[in-house]
Amino acid sequence: MPAQLHYTSAPSGSDGSGSPFTVVGADVPQGVLREAERLIGYETPRDSPERPDAEQLKGFPKAFSFSELADGGRLLSRTVCTGTNDSGRPGAFHAHAFLLPSGTRLPDGVLPISTWESPRWAESTPPDGRPDPVDRVEPSGLLRKEALTPFARSRGGWLAPFFADLRAVAADPGAGQIVVVEHDSADVARWIALACTVLPREQAHRLTFTTYTRRPQEARQQVVGALPSSEPVTHDPRYRVHDCTAQPPSGPVPDTWAELSARIWRAGRPELFGNSPEELGALAVSALTSGIDLRTDARAAAASWAAEQADTLPDETLMALVAGLCGGPVPHLGSRSATLPGEDEQTALAALLARLDGRVPASVSGPLAARVLASAVLARGPVPVLRAGSLTARAHDDLARDLAPALRAGIADTAEPASGRPLALLRAADLLDVDCQDQLPELAERLARELVDTSAPDTTTGGATKPSPEPTGTRHGSEPPADGCPAALLDAVHTHPGLRVALFGSLDTLASAEPTAVARVLRDSGLPLGLQQSGFPHLRMCAAPAVPPAESGDRLDRFHGLLRTAGVSPHADPTVLRTALGLTWSGDELPTGQEAGLLLKELGSDSHRAAGTRELLIEAALAAPPDDRDAPALATDLLRCFTTELRPGQRTALQLLQFTGLLGTANEGEEWVARVLSLKADAAEPVPDTVAERAFEALAWRLLEGTAPPNELYALARSAEPRLLAAYERAARSDRVTERLRTGPAYVAARFCDWSAFPGTHPAWDETRTTLLTKVLRPTVRALPAADQAEVEAALDHAGRGRLDAFRAWNRPGALGRLAGRLSGRGRRTEQPGT
Repeated sequence: MPAQLHYTSAPSGSDGSGSPFTVVGADVPQGVLREAERLIGYETPRDSPERPDAEQLKGFPKAFSFSELADGGRLLSRTVCTGTNDSGRPGAFHAHAFLLPSGTRLPDGVLPISTWESPRWAESTPPDGRPDPVDRVEPSGLLRKEALTPFARSRGGWLAPFFADLRAVAADPGAGQIVVVEHDSADVARWIALACTVLPREQAHRLTFTTYTRRPQEARQQVVGALPSSEPVTHDPRYRVHDCTAQPPSGPVPDTWAELSARIWRAGRPELFGNSPEELGALAVSALTSGIDLRTDARAAAASWAAEQADTLPDETLMALVAGLCGGPVPHLGSRSATLPGEDEQTALAALLARLDGRVPASVSGPLAARVLASAVLARGPVPVLRAGSLTARAHDDLARDLAPALRAGIADTAEPASGRPLALLRAADLLDVDCQDQLPELAERLARELVDTSAPDTTTGGATKPSPEPTGTRHGSEPPADGCPAALLDAVHTHPGLRVALFGSLDTLASAEPTAVARVLRDSGLPLGLQQSGFPHLRMCAAPAVPPAESGDRLDRFHGLLRTAGVSPHADPTVLRTALGLTWSGDELPTGQEAGLLLKELGSDSHRAAGTRELLIEAALAAPPDDRDAPALATDLLRCFTTELRPGQRTALQLLQFTGLLGTANEGEEWVARVLSLKADAAEPVPDTVAERAFEALAWRLLEGTAPPNELYALARSAEPRLLAAYERAARSDRVTERLRTGPAYVAARFCDWSAFPGTHPAWDETRTTLLTKVLRPTVRALPAADQAEVEAALDHAGRGRLDAFRAWNRPGALGRLAGRLSGRGRRTEQPGT
C-alpha cells in the first residue's frame, strides 16, 4: 500500500511554527518530503475573487499531479484551495498525496489519471491524523468513455496536434513539455485521460502531469495544465502549447498516428486502441473495419500491415478491410465523388492485392482488384498484373466502360517508355477486352526503337545517348552484347499474337536499316522468333548465330548462309542483300577486292543499285590496302557498271586506282606521271589517301623497274610533288632495289643515269637524287667486284653523253663534293629531256 502525505498551508502549531505536513507515512525520507513540498504547492489564479465564498472556492482549479521524484519514485497528489490565508487573500490550500516507490504502481494497476476526483482524496487532514490504509483506489466516473467522447469531439481541432506532441514527449523526455490551456482544470484532466488511452500502457503509467499551475515554466511534469491567466510560455521553444481557449490550429498534421488517433476519438471508439495503440498498421486496420474513414496515409499503413499479416487474418477481417479500403464508387473519368488514392496508398493497395489475389475468394479480393486497377490507370501508378478471375463480371464490364479512354490514351502516351506503362496498360486492356488493335503498330514501332536504342553502345563522355540511324555503308565499331528484353515485353510477345506480329514487323524494318544494331538486340533477347514460321527476312538474318572473327572462315560462305536464312532471293527483294552484307562485314571490316568483285559479278550491278550497296563496294575499292592486288580490277568493274552514278570524286579516285593496275602492262600508255598528277589535281574532291599513296607507290616502282623514259623522269623531277618524291625515295632505298643494284651492273648504270639527270630542275628533286646517290648507290658501287664495276662503266660508255666520265669523276675518292656541285646545276645549263 502506498504511503500517504497530508500537507496544509496553515501551520499546525498555535504559534505558527508547526510542520505543514500533518500526516507523513512511515519510512518517508526527509529528502522526499522536501522534494514533495515543492511539487504540491499551490498558487491561486491571478484573476480569482479576493474573498471567495464556499461556492466560489469550488470553482478554483485543482492541481492534480503525477510527478517523478529524484529517487525514481512517483508522487501522485491532489491540491485544492481551502480558503483565505492570514492576509485575507485566497491562498490556503490542502494537499493529499500518495508516494509510489520506484517500480511500484497504484493498487490494481490503475492509471494515475483515472483517480481524478476519486472518493479516496481528502480535502483536509484526518481528525485523528491517521488516514485509512489504501488497498484500492476507485476510479472517477468523470473519465468514462461516455464523458470523454463528447469532450474529444468538442476539441476536434486540437486532438491531432496534441497527440503528435504527446508521442514526441512520451518517447523522449528531452523533447520538451506540453502546456494545455483550458478554462477548467477538469478539462485538462480529460486531456490527460485522452493521452493515456492512445499511449502504450507502459508509457501511460509513466506519463507525468499536472492539471493546474500558475507558473508553467516552473513545472517539471511532461503535460502541464494552465489557465488563460497563468503566465504565458508561447515564445519559449521548450514548450508545445495547445491553447484550447483560442482558435483551433489549422492545416494538416503530418503525424499519421496522431491524426488517426484523433479520428478514432472523434468516432467515439477508444476501445480500438487496445493494448498496442502505437502499432499504426494494426490500429488503422481496426479503424477501417469499424467503419471509420481514414486519411490516405493511414489507409496506406493499414494496407501495408494487412499485406504482411495476410496469412493470419481471417476472411471476415479481410472482407471488412477491403470494404473499408474500397468504400465508395470505383474511380473513373466521369466520377466526381470518388477520390484517387495517394502514391503511397496505391503502392500499399497493390502490395495487398498481390498477397490476396488468387489466395482468397474473388468475393474478398475482387473489389480491391477493381480499385487498384482503376486507380493505377487514372492516377498513373504501377499497373497490377491481374488474372482473368481477379474481377467479378460486373466489375469487368464497369471498368471496361469507364477506363477505355484512359487505357487507350495511356498506350499512346509517347512521354512514357513503351516497354513500361503503355505495355502494362495494353495488358490491362486485354484483360478488360478493350479493343486496342489499331494502336498496336505504333506501340510496336516504339518498342522496337527502344530495344535498339537501349542496347546501343555509349560513345559519349557524358552518359548514354541514343544514336541516330546510320546510312548504309557506315562502319560500326565494336559492340557489346545486349542486356535482353524486359520480362514484361517477353511475356506480352508470348501472350499477345497481334503485338508479336507488329513488333517483329517493326524490328524487321529496323533490321533492314540497322542490321548490326538489331543483331545486337536479338543476341540475348529471348524473343521467340520461332513462333512465326514465315516472314521477317531481315529479322531472321539478324537472329542467326554470330560467328567470331577467328572462326569466320570464308566470309562469302557466311554471306550466302544469311541469304538462305532470309528465305528470299535478293533479286526479288534487294534489301535482303544490304542486310546480309551489313551482317557479314560488320565493325571495321570491308570486303576485300576479290570479295567485292565476286559480289558484283555474282549479283549484278542492278541488285546492288536497288539494294543501295553500291557505296559499300566503292568504299571497299578505295580503302583497299596496297597489298590487295584485286583492287584495281574492282575499280575497273565499278567504272564500267556504274558509269552514270559515280560522283566526280569517286570516278577520279577509281580511275587512279584502275591506272595502278595498268602500269607495267601493254595498256599503260605514256605520260604516266602527268596522268597521275593531273587526275589527282583535277579531282572534284580530295582523293582518299589510300588511293593517292597506292598510285604514287605504283608509279615509283614503275620508274625504278628498268630504264625509265627520260620524259617520265623529267616529269617526276619537275613536279616536286612531295608525296610522289617520298614514295620514289622510299622504293629506291628498299631491300628490293638494293639487291638488284648488287647483282645487276646494267641496273646500277641505269640508276646512275636517272639520279644524276636534270640537276637544278627543282631543289626537292636535287635533294632526293643526291640522297639516293650518296646513301644508296655509292655504298653499293664501292662494294662491287672489279668485273661488275667494269660492266657498269661499259654500260655508261654505251649510253654516251659523257655519262662514263661523270661516273668516274663521281666514283673517284674525294670527288663527291665537287661532283655534287656540278650535278646540282651550279654554273651550267639545265639538261632537258632527250639532250
